[in-house]
Amino acid sequence: MNQFSSWIWWGVLGIALVTLLILYLLGVFRRELKYRVENFPSPETPNFIYSLGSLSNSLITEGKPTGFWIGASDIFPARLDAIRSAKFLIQFETFIMTPGRRADEFAEAIAYQAHSGVKVQLIVDSYGTKSIPKSYWKRLRSAGVELRFFNSFSGRNPLEYLHRTHRKLLLIDRQVALIGGAGVSDHWDGVKTASRVPWLDFEVRFQGPVAAKLEGIFQQHWLDLGGTVDFGETAIDFNPSDRPTILVTVGEDPTYKSSPIRNLFKTQILAARERIWIASPYFLPNHNVRELLLKAKNAGVDVRILTMGKRSDKKFIHYTSRELYGSLLKGGIKIYEYRPSMMHAKVAIIDRHVITIGSANLDPRSFFRNDEFSLSAIDGQLSQEITNFFEDAFAYSLEVNQKEWHGRSLWQRLIGRFWLLFYLQL
Repeated sequence: MNQFSSWIWWGVLGIALVTLLILYLLGVFRRELKYRVENFPSPETPNFIYSLGSLSNSLITEGKPTGFWIGASDIFPARLDAIRSAKFLIQFETFIMTPGRRADEFAEAIAYQAHSGVKVQLIVDSYGTKSIPKSYWKRLRSAGVELRFFNSFSGRNPLEYLHRTHRKLLLIDRQVALIGGAGVSDHWDGVKTASRVPWLDFEVRFQGPVAAKLEGIFQQHWLDLGGTVDFGETAIDFNPSDRPTILVTVGEDPTYKSSPIRNLFKTQILAARERIWIASPYFLPNHNVRELLLKAKNAGVDVRILTMGKRSDKKFIHYTSRELYGSLLKGGIKIYEYRPSMMHAKVAIIDRHVITIGSANLDPRSFFRNDEFSLSAIDGQLSQEITNFFEDAFAYSLEVNQKEWHGRSLWQRLIGRFWLLFYLQL
C-alpha cells in the first residue's frame, strides 16, 4: 500500500469515527423511553380530560370552535378578516414566511391596523423567515408593528439555532384565536408544484377563555425575546359557562425525557376505544409509538394515518417515513398518502368527539426540538368537520399496501435508511 492510499484509508476511517461520535453525542444510540400505562380512561369517562391533562402537563380551559376553513383560498382570507376586525390587539406567531402575494397581503393588513392604533405584536422564526427581505420588516416597524425574531443565530451557541418555534397562532383582542398549520407563504397555494394544486391544510377559530390561555403562551416567547408584557392593560373578563373543556398542551423547549407533546400523543393512543385517525405530513413515529398503535389496532381500534405522498416539500422525509411503515402495514394499520398536493394538516381524532389540532407533527422534531402547541377539545360539531376532512382526504389518497411498500426502489430505501441515522434531528 503506497503512502497516498494510506492517507485515503486513514481519512475515511477518521470521517467514520467523527460521524459515529457526532451521532453518539446527538443521542442516536440512547435507549428509547417506553410508555407503560394500564386501564387509561376512555374519552367517555368523566375523568378522561383531567387524566389526559395531568400526564401531558396541559392547561385546562374553556372555549368554543366558531369557524373552520380548508385550503389557502379560505384560510388566508379568514385570517385577514380576523386581523381587520381587531379593536386593540393583534398577536401573531409563525414559523414559515416567504416573499409573495400572501406575505404582502398580510403586511398590508397588519400595517394598516398598527397605523390605526391597534397594538400589533409579531413573533417570527428567524430560520423560517430567512428569505424575507429586510425592507419588509422595516416597513412593518415603520407602521408601528412590534417585531421579534425567534432564536436568531448566535456564534456563542451555534447548535441552539436548531431550536425553532413551529407554532402558527393568531390572537385577536384576547377573545379570538385562529389555529392551523399554514405559514404566510404562497407555497400553500401550490405555486411551487407542477400541478399548482393547493396544499391540504385547515384553520380553526376558537372563542372564549382559551384565547387568554393562548395569549399567555405567546407572552412567554415575547418575554424570552426581550419584549415587554404590561399586565396593567385592560383584560377581558370571561364568565364561567357551559363551553366544552379544552386542553392546551405546550411544548416549550422540550427534552428527550420531558416532552408534553409526546406525552399527549401517546396518552391519546392509550385512551382510544373506537378509532385513531392521525394526520401528520412528517410521520416519523418511534418504536414505542408504533407499538402503541399496533396494540390499539389489535384491540379492535380503527387506526388510520394520513400523511404526505410523492408531492412532498421534503422528499427525503417522505422516503424516511416510508422505512417505518413495515410493522404498521403488517399489523393492519391503514396508511394513506395524499396524492393531489402536499398534505400539511396536523390533526388527530380519537373515538367520536375528541380532536387535537395545532402545530405538532408525529415526529422527533416536534417531540424533542421545536416549540409547539396543541389544542385538544371534546366537541361534536368540530369532530364531524374533522371527520369529513379526513374522509375527503382518504378519497384522494393512495392507500399503501404491503406489495406496493415492498416494491419501493432501492434508491428510495437507501435515502430513507441514511436519514434514519439522523432520526432525532429530522
